[in-house]
Amino acid sequence: MASTSGRRSNRFYQTSHFQIDSDKFMMSEKKDRSPSRELLKVINQLLEAGSIAAVVTVMTAHERVGSKLIVEESGRRWGTILNDELDLVVTTRAQKFLEAREDTRTISLREIAPLLSPSEEILLLFERLEPARHLVICGAGHVGAALAKLGSLLGYQTTLIDDRSEFLRPDRFPLQNIQLVVADNWSDSVRTAVGNGKGVALAVVTRGHNQDEECMHAIKDLEPDYVGLIGSKRRTNIVIDNLRLAGVAEEKLKSIRAPIGLDIGAVTPEEVALAIIAEIVAEHYGRAGGSLSAWRR
Repeated sequence: MASTSGRRSNRFYQTSHFQIDSDKFMMSEKKDRSPSRELLKVINQLLEAGSIAAVVTVMTAHERVGSKLIVEESGRRWGTILNDELDLVVTTRAQKFLEAREDTRTISLREIAPLLSPSEEILLLFERLEPARHLVICGAGHVGAALAKLGSLLGYQTTLIDDRSEFLRPDRFPLQNIQLVVADNWSDSVRTAVGNGKGVALAVVTRGHNQDEECMHAIKDLEPDYVGLIGSKRRTNIVIDNLRLAGVAEEKLKSIRAPIGLDIGAVTPEEVALAIIAEIVAEHYGRAGGSLSAWRR
């Protein structure tokens, strides 16, 4: 069994932007606490399941300030904004909000449903609810260690896996909140760390071809949000070809970022780590990772 060290989690469920403080949440609907209690339970269940949803809150209105509607990606919903007809329209807008991968947005109800809105101005706050982002790194060499430190700095729950305990000494990561996993078996350790894959970015940066293969084969039946593999085109093609022979679907193979990272001319381990984390962030937000000033040229 793999051994672990490092501190994990805190008293709130957290996502990249949405943080649930149960005491504050319970006060959001002062007139009727029962709906708040039920919606808090729903939010906890969604996070535990690794689901993605939008939480829509009434920000301004004569009545129902603090009312919430929770909308899952599929369109399943809980709570209410005003009535069933408006809830259906807001649900459609919430799904578009999730597709855009935005964190938050404030929208007027009149903008969403001009013919159905009350005469008063009602502002709705859309917030993205998702599992806390988790960075799983296979390989604790120079690049893996630099990537773990950077991921932790950016707020990722970070797990660093290696089969060499001397590379996972806590004194190598004195200021970072990183889970260190000494792997007796790469496959078991990787599968445990990735879990259901929701919110997970997997970076395979091990020391050799054999370790790369073990890690990649471990997730052939799993669905991390991001998978990247370090190495030359030749080395990564060998791993991907072997995955193809093992029956991995072509669509899944095409989603693997190999070689891993954005092309920023990285040379040092720290620069390579920066290129990798930049690609992970870009993938999370559905961006290409190009230059913001490209339009000038």
